[in-house]
Amino acid sequence: MESITQKTFSRYKEPLTEYPNLVENQLDSYKWLLEEGLDELFEEFSPIKDYSEKKFTLEFEDIEFGEPKFDEYYAKHNKLSYEAPLRATVKLTNESIGTSKEQEIFIADFPMMTDHGTFINEGIERVITPQLIRSFGVLFELNEKRGEEYFGAKIVPARGAWIEIESDGDHTMDVRIDRKRKFPVTALMRVMGAETDEAIKELFDGDEETLKYIENSLEEDPAEDVEEAYIQVYKKLREGDIVSFSNAKDYVDSLFTEERYDLSEVGRYRFNQRFDKPLDEEARNQQVITLDDIATTVAHIAERNNTPGAEPDDVDHLGSRRVRYVGETLQKKLRVAMTQIKRNVKDRMSTVDVDTTQPVKFISPRPFQARLKEFFATNQLSQYMHQENILAELEHLRTLSALGPGGLTRERAGFEVRDVHPTHYGRLCPIQTPEGQNIGLVLRLATYARVNHFGVIETPYAKVEDGEVTGEVEYLNAYEEEQQHIASAAIDYTDDGTITQDEVEVRHQGEPAVVSSDEVDYIDVAVNQAFSVATSMIPFLEHNDASRALMGSNMQRQGVPCIVPEAPLVGTGIERKAAEDSGRLVLAKRPGKVTYVDANKVIVENKRRKKDKRQVYDLISYQETNNSTCFHQRPVVDVGDRVQKGDVLADTSTSDRGQMAVGQNARVAFMTWHGYNYEDAIVISERLVKDAKFTSIHMEEFECLVRDTKLGPEVTTHDIPNVGEDKLKDLDEDGIVRIGAEVKPGDILVGKITPKGETQLTP
Repeated sequence: MESITQKTFSRYKEPLTEYPNLVENQLDSYKWLLEEGLDELFEEFSPIKDYSEKKFTLEFEDIEFGEPKFDEYYAKHNKLSYEAPLRATVKLTNESIGTSKEQEIFIADFPMMTDHGTFINEGIERVITPQLIRSFGVLFELNEKRGEEYFGAKIVPARGAWIEIESDGDHTMDVRIDRKRKFPVTALMRVMGAETDEAIKELFDGDEETLKYIENSLEEDPAEDVEEAYIQVYKKLREGDIVSFSNAKDYVDSLFTEERYDLSEVGRYRFNQRFDKPLDEEARNQQVITLDDIATTVAHIAERNNTPGAEPDDVDHLGSRRVRYVGETLQKKLRVAMTQIKRNVKDRMSTVDVDTTQPVKFISPRPFQARLKEFFATNQLSQYMHQENILAELEHLRTLSALGPGGLTRERAGFEVRDVHPTHYGRLCPIQTPEGQNIGLVLRLATYARVNHFGVIETPYAKVEDGEVTGEVEYLNAYEEEQQHIASAAIDYTDDGTITQDEVEVRHQGEPAVVSSDEVDYIDVAVNQAFSVATSMIPFLEHNDASRALMGSNMQRQGVPCIVPEAPLVGTGIERKAAEDSGRLVLAKRPGKVTYVDANKVIVENKRRKKDKRQVYDLISYQETNNSTCFHQRPVVDVGDRVQKGDVLADTSTSDRGQMAVGQNARVAFMTWHGYNYEDAIVISERLVKDAKFTSIHMEEFECLVRDTKLGPEVTTHDIPNVGEDKLKDLDEDGIVRIGAEVKPGDILVGKITPKGETQLTP
C-alpha cells in the first residue's frame, strides 16, 4: 500500500498531547454496566422477604452472561438482535421448614454493545445518545418576593425527594419537599435529629447572621417538640390524610432512607467540594442527606443574603451539568423493573404454599425483559444510527442531547440554555449543532474532551511554570479552570517551552484578560481544542464565516460514499485518527506477513508465534446501511506485504489508505458570474461525470406481501392484465424482476394479481 505523505504548513506548534480515543466513553460506560452496574442493582434488591418476614427469604447470589448466540454481522444480516443470555443464581430460604435451595434462573437476553459503540436491535444498528442533564447536588438561586430578591437553595438527588429551602424579608427560612406546601426549616431539622431549640441553635454557634434566621423561624414554627414536628411535616406532605405520630414518623423517616433517597456519588462529591468538606471514599459513600447538610445549606443562604453583589448559580454552567451515558441510563430504567419484580415476589410469597422450595416459583423476569425491550425500541435517546459515512457514525457516537427523559423539551428550552457558554470551551463544540428547532440542545463533544466517572466533562491543558511550558498535561473541569490563567495554544514560545511574549492574552473566570508570561498557569494543548471532529476537518476554519462553518460541519456528515474514495489533498491532520476510531477500518491486531487477500478476507501469518500463527480478518462486502448507502471494506494490502500492529489492512467506503475521505479533490476556477454565485455555486465539468468521480452506490430493499384472501390467494406472475410487454420485459416467470436488470423510476419490480369479487353493474 502506498502511504500518504503528510506535510505540515501550520505556523503553530504541534499538539502537546495525543488525541484521546474518540468513542471510549460509550464503550467504558456499557462495560461498567455489565461488570459493576448490574451487580449493584441486584445487590440493592437482595434479600427480598415476605411481608411478615417469617416465611421466605430470596437472595440474588450471582449473575453471569453466557456467550452471544451469533456475532454482530450475522445478527445484522438476518435481522436479529445481538445479545447474550443473562442468568442469575437465586437462593430461596424457607424459614418455616428451615431449608434453602439455589437455582439458576434465566433473566433476559441482554443486548451487547459492538466494538464501535452501537447496538443491533432486530437487524438495525442503533446508538444510545448520551444525555446532558442538570447535575445532582445543591443549587443556589434567587427568588423574588414582594419586589425584593432573596436567596434559596435546591438539593437535587439522583433518586428521592427534592428539598427546596427559601428565605424571605422577615429573616425566616421555609422548606418545601417535592414542591408541596412549605413549612419552617426548623421543623425539618427537628425530624432529622436536632430535637430541641437549643440543639438547633448549637448547629450555628458563632454564626450570628444565620442564628437570626433560625430564631425567627423558631418563633414562626408551631411545633414545640419532635412529635409535633413530625405531624406538621406529614400534614404538609399528605394533605387530608388522617395523621398519628407513628404514621407520620414512619412516613417522614422513610423519605430519607437509603432505599428511597440517593444523592449519588457525584452529588455528594459536588456538595462536599463546594463547602470544603472531606472528599475521601468514606465521605463520598454518605449518599443520604443529613442534618449537617441542611445546616450547611441554611448557613450559606444566610451568608449570600448578607453579601452585597452575591450572584446565584449559573444553571447553564457546565459545572452544573453532567453527562449521563448508556450504562447509567439503562441501570436507572432497570431499577424500575427490579422494583416491580420485588413487589411481585412479595405478593407471591403471601399466596404460595408454605412447603414451596423452588425459587423459580417466585420470580417472573417479564418486567425486566419488557423494560429492556422498551428502552432499546422506543426510548427517545435510542436512535437510528446515522450511517451516510463513517464521519456521521463517529459524530453520532459523540453527540450529547439535552432532550429526552428528565431533560428539556424543545418547546420549553429558552435562548439562554441553547446559547454558547464560556465553559463550553474545549468541552463542547460551539459551532456544530443542528440548524432547526434542536439548535443548542443537541451538541458535539470537542476533540480533546473526555468525560470522567462522575459524568463531568474535562479538557486537557499543559502546565506552565515561571513562563515555561512543561510537558505535564492535566485535565480540568469547568469549576477548576475558572480559577486559572489559561493562554491559547497560538502564543509564541520556543522549542524548549519558553514563552517569548512579555504579555499574554488569557482566559480567567470566563473573561478575557492580559497578564505577564510569569502569571500564566496553563496553555491549551492544541489550536483545534475547542472544536468537534467534523469542524476540525475544515481547513482554514478561522477564515470561514461562523454560520458557513456550521453548515460545513453538518454537510460533511451528509456526504455519500463515492465509488473510489479519495483522501483530501488539503487536510488538517485529524483525518487518520477519525477513520481509525470509527471502528470501521480493518487494522492489524499483531505484526506479521500477508499470505492471502481477496474481497472477503485477509490472512496475516506470524511464524514466530507458537499459537494462533494465522489471523483471519473477515471483510464486509456491499452491506446496506441505515441510510441506504453502501458500506464496503476493500483490502489495501497485497500478498507478501509485512504489516505491524495497527496498520490498515482494509479501507471502508469513505476512507482512503486509512484516512477519512468524504468527498473528491476537484480543481475549480472561480467565476464571479455577476455575483449570482455569492456563497453558492455549481461546478461544471464533463470529465467529473465521465470519470464517475461523484458517482455513488445506494441500496434499497423493497418488500411485496403475498397473502391468502377470502376470495382466493394472491399470485406473483409476469402475466399482468392490461400492461404492455415493454413494461414486463425484466420480469421472470414468477413475476419477480431478474438479477442484473437496469430499472428506472416507475418500473415494475414484482407483478402481483389479486382476486376480486364480481360486482353487479347497474343497467
